[in-house]
Amino acid sequence: MISKREFSSAQQRARDYYQKASIVLTPEESEGIEVVDFGLSDLQHTGLEIVTYINTEAYCAKEMVLFPHQTCAEHRHPSVDGHPGKMETFRCRWGVVYLYIEGEATPNPVCAPPPGTEQYYSVWQEIALQPGEQFTIPRNTLHWFQAGDEGAVISEFSTTSRDEADVFTNPNIGRATLLAAK
Repeated sequence: MISKREFSSAQQRARDYYQKASIVLTPEESEGIEVVDFGLSDLQHTGLEIVTYINTEAYCAKEMVLFPHQTCAEHRHPSVDGHPGKMETFRCRWGVVYLYIEGEATPNPVCAPPPGTEQYYSVWQEIALQPGEQFTIPRNTLHWFQAGDEGAVISEFSTTSRDEADVFTNPNIGRATLLAAK
């Protein structure tokens, strides 16, 4: 759970990052920036900020912001109701993002999981994306990602997004962000 003040502050910070990346949002997109804390109440370390342009039964397009060293927790996109899991391409627009996927572990990875959550991170093949670089994550593949020192802006192009069905390694995660009453 995060406070309404923290939510508003995260939205404003995300707007600033989109501007740094020269991404123009409509007023509706700007007001509707999704702030995701995964129910952990630790937005500084685990979470991300999202603008979803479109999400249909065929495809999805999003812009994501990660603040400095903010992490999107380890998860996978499984098959849902006979539909195959999401395949997604991340393209770095600004900053640096470190993507970790299944495969041979990278010796001395740049990133570390948020403090106290290390047991929920199991994939360590590191892919560093600089602005203009992209990588496609296969369906149902465990992955997580973290911004570098300056934060990052990432475009996501994917098959249909069914975020509510994502499977997280950390059983304490919930996809919906809850706002405190005050």
